[in-house]
This record gives sequence, C-alpha cells and structure tokens, in this order.
Amino acid sequence: MRTKICNGEYIPIFGQVRGGGNCNKMANCCWASSLLIILVSMSNALVWASGGEGQSETLRMELIHRHSPQLEAMGRSYGGGTPKTQLGRIRELLQSDSIRQHTISTKLQLNPTRSVMVRRKATETDPSPTPSTDNSSDYKVSMQARIRSGADYGTGMYFVPFRVGTPAQKFVLAADTGSDLTWVYCKYRCRAGPKCKTPPNKRAFLAHHSSSFTTFPCSSEMCTTELATLCSLRLCPTPLRPCAYDMSYADGSSAKGFFANETVTVRLTNGKRMKLDNVLIGCSEAFRGGQALQVSDGIMGLGYNKYSFALKAAKNFGGKFSYCLVDHLSHRNVSSYLIFGGAQVNNSNNNNNTEQMKYTQLGLINSFYAVHIMGISVGGVMLDIPAEVWDLEVVGGAIVDSGSSLTHLAIPAYEPVMAALKDSLLKVLGNLEETEGPTEYCFSSKGFDESLMPRFAFHFKDGVQFEPPVKSYVIDVAEGMKCLGFVPAAWPGISTIGNIMQQNHIWEYDLVGSMLGFAPSTCT
Repeated sequence: MRTKICNGEYIPIFGQVRGGGNCNKMANCCWASSLLIILVSMSNALVWASGGEGQSETLRMELIHRHSPQLEAMGRSYGGGTPKTQLGRIRELLQSDSIRQHTISTKLQLNPTRSVMVRRKATETDPSPTPSTDNSSDYKVSMQARIRSGADYGTGMYFVPFRVGTPAQKFVLAADTGSDLTWVYCKYRCRAGPKCKTPPNKRAFLAHHSSSFTTFPCSSEMCTTELATLCSLRLCPTPLRPCAYDMSYADGSSAKGFFANETVTVRLTNGKRMKLDNVLIGCSEAFRGGQALQVSDGIMGLGYNKYSFALKAAKNFGGKFSYCLVDHLSHRNVSSYLIFGGAQVNNSNNNNNTEQMKYTQLGLINSFYAVHIMGISVGGVMLDIPAEVWDLEVVGGAIVDSGSSLTHLAIPAYEPVMAALKDSLLKVLGNLEETEGPTEYCFSSKGFDESLMPRFAFHFKDGVQFEPPVKSYVIDVAEGMKCLGFVPAAWPGISTIGNIMQQNHIWEYDLVGSMLGFAPSTCT
C-alpha cells in the first residue's frame, strides 16, 4: 500500500515542523505512524497545571493495558476478545509490532529528518496553552495518569480516560507516541440523519454543547501554514468553513474531521482540579477500521510536534513527561502511569530517587524519540557491531518506543546479539532444547536459572548504560517455554527499544534539557 505524508522540515525542541505545503487531496491526505503506544482515558485523574515560576506541578494518568479486564468495566471490549493464553498474547503483540515497524520505516523513508534536540529555555518557546484552576494557590504536585496493561490490535497498547469541553465530557483515548494529533470522535451541529447516529460501543463528543469549542477557518494562516504538518487540507469551499484533516493509519484505520481549540480538565496528584485552555484537538466526524478505534474514542498524540498533547502538557509541567510500565505478566490490578512533570521513582531497594536516575542525550529521528547508543554488551563483553548501526546522523540510530512490544535490532546488531545470548544460554543450561515459538529463537525453560544468565546492556553516550532485568529479554511465552525477546529489523534502518525491554523502569523525557532519564522502579 502506498503511503502518503505531508512533507516537513524539523525545527528542534519546542519549535515547529514547517511543512512544504498542505496535502492537496481530501482522501487519505496523511498517514500517521500507526495507532499504538498508549491508550489514554483521561478521567478525574487527568489534567494540566500552569507553568508559572516557583511552581512544580505534576499530572499522573493511569495507563490501562490492552489485556486488562478494566476495559470491559469501562464498557469497552475488542472484537474477538483477549487471547486466552500467554502464547496467544505474544503472537498478537508480534503481529502488532510488524504493522508498527512497517509504518515507522515508511514514515522515515518519506521524511528522513534527523536531529539532536537543541536545549532551550522555556521562555524561548511558543506561548503555552493558558491553564486555569479552581483556586489561586501554588501547586507543588504532578500531573500523573495511571496505566494498566490493556489490549492492542495493531493500534495501541494502553488506554487512559480523557475529559474535554466545557462542561467536561469523558472519553477513552488511545495515546500514541507515533501520532501528533489528539482527536476524539465528534458530532458538531448535528440534528438528524445517519451522520448523527453514534456507533455501538462508542461515545461522541458533542462539540456544540461545549462553550469552549472554537474552530479555525480554512482560509486562516493557522490552517494553511501552522497546521500543514498535521495534514490540514487545501479544501476550502467557503472562507469560514472549519479547517479540515484526513488521517490514515497503518492498520487501515482512518479519521476525517476538522481542527479546533478546546479545554481539557484533569486532577493533579494533590487532588485539585485544573483546566488547560486552548488545546488543539481534532473533531473526527467519520472514522473506519481498526479495532483500537472501535474500542477507544480517539487518539492522544504524544509524538514530537508543536501541537501534540505531549509538548503542550509538558510545557506546563517543567518541559518533562515520563512513564513507568509494569511487567506485562503482572497481576491485572497492577497499574502503570503516564506522568507530566518530574519523574517519581519508587524502588523498595533504594529511597534516594535522585541518585537512581541516569541521564543520556535525547535525540530525534523524524518525530520519534531517539537515543545515542554506543554499543551492546553481554556478560560485560562488548559485541562487534558496526558503528554506523547506531549513527543517528545517517542511516542508523535507535528509538525508544512504547508502542512496540519487543525490541527490534537492525540485522548487523541482531545477529551478534543473538549469537552471544545463545552461547550464554548453552552455558547456563548445558543441553539446550530448542522449540518452535513466536520468535526466531525459543527453548525449553526446564532448568533455566536467570540468576546465572550473563547480563545484556545498552551502552549510551555519556558513559551511561541500561541493564534491563533478564525477564525483559528472555521472555516467558508459554508454560515451559521461553524466547529471546528480539526481532530482526531491516538494514539500513533504525533499531527500536520496545516496551517489554522498558518495563519496571521509569523513563523521563526532558524536552527542555534534551535528556532521557531512566531508573529501576516498582511503578507504584
């Protein structure tokens, strides 16, 4: 399938992507990076805070994992239901990953912009959305959302509740680090007829009931220039017609609608409710395909774009956002979190949060968050991997992606990693009994002792290294079966650190300081 995307040139950190012109067709104008990463449902736990001096606010949002029964409690369920076995869930994740990786690759081929983030002061950025609050006292709290492990069918790993409009209306969004636009299924000035009917298992944002809903004329500079990177359409039959868009995703999903400014409401970690005004959203009046879109009411854009939810929220919380993902095999009542504001490290082994955090430089490949890998070691021995595999400036590099489950390594890195880990397993088990499984290399786990397994580590620029727990790369897939949790990626091309590798760690994206922080955490 041929993929279209608006051309653009990236201006780093809190700058904007300047498009080379709007897409000129109404149909399939833009392809987004596949609905994926996090399904976000912003309820009473979700909201923003002002970024005034002397304030240190945080917003925490619960992330509901795709295989969580909580989705059914919210009146949502995927077609076909959740796979009943661990093996079935892993196969499903791999299928989703395949779609995800194809989309990322296509997007990078069409717009291969690469950049190291430039450090800027918050005062040098564009004006932030105007936050308001129920009272005037300072807030020394965070914006935090709880994350539970829920279901993904090619378009989303986590869900979060979302409140938008005045008065606020509640929805469930699929939060996606690969998408830039936040949109919700919407009805605007709808009176009667087929278009006014809401599909089953769906909520519609009644925009005409919101006093804070404001559209942009298709003839405005906002539409023709500013929103070009979000694929605003040239179609403008009358000057005051709302600025329209047409989004398509890798799994066949699509959404058509128009842009607007709205108010989003959430609660901070101190329990106080706040509102963020003038947040760009999409009012999608039509959508099709994709089971994630059938379950959710829209998408939360967490990609790197001037108008994405991630940057808008982060600007009001110190320029940072973070998330902590629990083990994908954890009890379903255990939650993960998406946080706007300073990271909160919880680790029973160490109460000194500051010393636990390690930081490395944060870069960009297109709108994906990238890291500078210097090499990989197994058992303390550096592997022979060509330097160009990690070169962000040319054809290589690596991204940190919460929307991909397994870790995808470019072939020149994948082969030595697999060879080293196989050799390590042979030494640990003595007699290695290979078995057919969902990934390339699976084996009988009888007699396996992970404490004897040599440790795998990513070595980042600045001398920092990330050493995940063994269970994050020697993964359980079925009773008595384990697999090496790596998938080969095309070369030339990028590598992807997936969310299973990121589990049981807090990951902090400092968009002002251009740094990525991480530390072990219980994610509670």
